[in-house]
Amino acid sequence: MTEAESVSADPVWLKSYPPGIDWSMAIEDRPLYALLDDAVARFGDRVCADFMDKTFTYREIGDLVDRAAKGFQAMGIGPGSRVGLFLPNCPYYVIAYFAVLKAGATVVNFNPLYAEREVAQQIEDSGTEVMVTLDLAQLYDKLARMLGETGLKRIVVCRMAGVLPFPKNLLFPLVKRREVARIPCDDRHIRFEDLTANNGRVTPAKVGPDDLAILQYTGGTTGIPKGAMLSHRNVYANALQSTAWFPDAEPGREVMLGVLPFFHVFAMTAVMNLSIRIGATIIMMPRFNLEEVMKTIDRKKPTLFPAVPTIYTAINMHRHRGRYDLSSIKFCLSGGAPLPVEVKNEFEALTGCRLVEGYGLSEASPVVTCNPVSGAGRAGSIGLPLPGTVVEVVSLDDPLRLLGQGEKGEICVRGPQVMLGYWRNEEETQRALAGGRLHTGDVGYVDEDGYAYIVDRIKDLILAGGYNIYPRNVEEAIYLHPCVAECVVAGIPDPYRGQTVKAYIKLKDGVSLTRDELTAFLADKLSPIEMPKQVEFRDTLPKTMIGKLSRKALLEEEEQRRLRQGEARTG
Repeated sequence: MTEAESVSADPVWLKSYPPGIDWSMAIEDRPLYALLDDAVARFGDRVCADFMDKTFTYREIGDLVDRAAKGFQAMGIGPGSRVGLFLPNCPYYVIAYFAVLKAGATVVNFNPLYAEREVAQQIEDSGTEVMVTLDLAQLYDKLARMLGETGLKRIVVCRMAGVLPFPKNLLFPLVKRREVARIPCDDRHIRFEDLTANNGRVTPAKVGPDDLAILQYTGGTTGIPKGAMLSHRNVYANALQSTAWFPDAEPGREVMLGVLPFFHVFAMTAVMNLSIRIGATIIMMPRFNLEEVMKTIDRKKPTLFPAVPTIYTAINMHRHRGRYDLSSIKFCLSGGAPLPVEVKNEFEALTGCRLVEGYGLSEASPVVTCNPVSGAGRAGSIGLPLPGTVVEVVSLDDPLRLLGQGEKGEICVRGPQVMLGYWRNEEETQRALAGGRLHTGDVGYVDEDGYAYIVDRIKDLILAGGYNIYPRNVEEAIYLHPCVAECVVAGIPDPYRGQTVKAYIKLKDGVSLTRDELTAFLADKLSPIEMPKQVEFRDTLPKTMIGKLSRKALLEEEEQRRLRQGEARTG
């Protein structure tokens, strides 16, 4: 029985479903690498990757994938092998990703900015045998120290100059020679040119729908990150579900701006795999730089631009935004964090595009819900379930008891994109998939029209004097103030109330705001118990690799500050 068949004949969200999208659409089981094979067959001469002005067609990428897959198989890589990708956005990422899958192995996504300790932990936990990286000292030097100290056996090294246009490809090793790593000539290092030095006549591995395709480590708010096991069915299905949500996208004619890092699950699906499904050109940017993004939009005219709210906020706040033509953008998908209504409205007015908020998590490949691209949508909502997806709410006290419409509880998900479980962690798997549902850890509700709303993370709830306070609700009220650019609200220890509400705020350029002025502004928007008792104005707020505001980093700062104060008192 499919997820669609296991719910009532008329789930509540169908009354609000966008025209032209079939919630009960058939989602076939195919190997994940079939996404690229199909794109090569349909869009062979279309540009797939545009990296720093060097372009690769789908046919060229497909040929390199086949050669790399055959090279991996010759190395002994196949079913049961785990291959890590330690790469920024670049053509090598797409090539290695699909080559590993075609060889029958599992892709393990690594964050290249991780500290060595974090890289070592993930190598050991995942059992990664081979890593693919660039010949940049910043990346390679971290991995070199893993050889012999961890289970990592070999490193495939890709030349940065190999994906640069003329004459940059010739100048890079000379001008940037201090940034280029020295690669030993031994059997533990394989150059990409050697990996692909074959005829490309590969025999793709036979993989089943439930075979492991991706090990996606969760960011996690506490403890060591867990590896979400995503099968070929999971990730392939989510690519189809996400594509179906944009029925007006024109296959073979769209241009995707790839700023979010592909190693993050949001970009893996909503940027890379969605683009490949529709034959879009992916403008690959190795990191977010506001000026470069503005120039790229003006010059290369992308039509699709998934991002996180902080990126849209940065564009809205750009002092000289009027100098750039941003009108090519048609559709934008915001994820990773709540999208303030003011940010959405301002960005849409600036570009003329349609910006919709969606929701997902690593354990669901990741997209679960999204607001309709056509029609009104719902401000503050994370939208409607994607095709084949069931969103339910269960009691916080009894995770097996379903709640009714409008009742707040834990958001749960069923669908073909839901993970197999956590890698080598049966206890956490049982907890996360209790009752046959993915328990997201988010508190929310579903309204009478099927739209889902997230109130907050269970772990982020502030417990002050016996009351539950939702940081997101406080943040949304603070964002209403015209001087506020960014804010994070968190609960910090309080000897009397248990926790108290603290707001960290970055103001817009050229304005000022005091705590008393903010409190007066919030007087009719928040209850006294929700009112921030502490306010800290900062020039910048910490962000994660994909640009999400990091509550975790701020709480770690608070903990370090308390430790220093304690040491000062005892000293």
